[in-house]
Amino acid sequence: MSSPVALEIAVQDAVGARIAFDAGADRVELCQALSSTGGLTPSAGTIEAVLQAAQTGARVAVLVRPRPGGFVYDADEIALVAADIREVVRRGAGGVVVGALTPAGRVDESAMRRWVDAADHVDVVFHRAIDVISEPASIMDALAGLGVRRVLTSGGAARSIDGVRVIEDIARGSRGRIEVMTGGGVRPRDIPRLVRAGADAVHLSARASSSDSAAAGPGGGLTGFDVTDAAIVASARAALDRAMVDVPG
Repeated sequence: MSSPVALEIAVQDAVGARIAFDAGADRVELCQALSSTGGLTPSAGTIEAVLQAAQTGARVAVLVRPRPGGFVYDADEIALVAADIREVVRRGAGGVVVGALTPAGRVDESAMRRWVDAADHVDVVFHRAIDVISEPASIMDALAGLGVRRVLTSGGAARSIDGVRVIEDIARGSRGRIEVMTGGGVRPRDIPRLVRAGADAVHLSARASSSDSAAAGPGGGLTGFDVTDAAIVASARAALDRAMVDVPG
């Protein structure tokens, strides 16, 4: 492997970003409503705060996803994502995380082309919409042609470690053109095997529940919320560093 494998942590606020970086993360993916929806576009204020915490936009990728549910979008949604991408780029983020499929379950190349154009010079990451596709390795040529620089995949499994054979296929299909990042139920102990599968980056949320037990009140939802756990991030960092020692140069 010609360069170190990156550690990316999914965070939902500036506090989480600071914890992640202090504990050894190379970069963060910023989103909101992660546990309830799988992640949605964060607010402008949150983006700004996380960029300040990161000190450089190169360390921040922002999820741009307008709603929960599937990844087939209509014209209004595609336009909204393009507008949000332009705003994320204007604020200085180093990457945007997107994904769109056709009703037939293929990459929506028209939508992706528009979003890559909106992203201009920043990294475009194709998220786990890839895991809905029956043969994800088969789309790597198309993604490379569109200008996608990174994919986030669990290999189609609930947990990346269970999709490791598919991740190996995706890594082979990338042929070094697209960074392959494994994500989805990753635990620190899984990291060595994911690195051996050809991962260029490892992505995890490192979440724990807050200690907030106060009642949220009518309409306020459940008590407590997710926070970024420094110990999990540090454990992932240590596991990745150990794994890199064992990877041939």
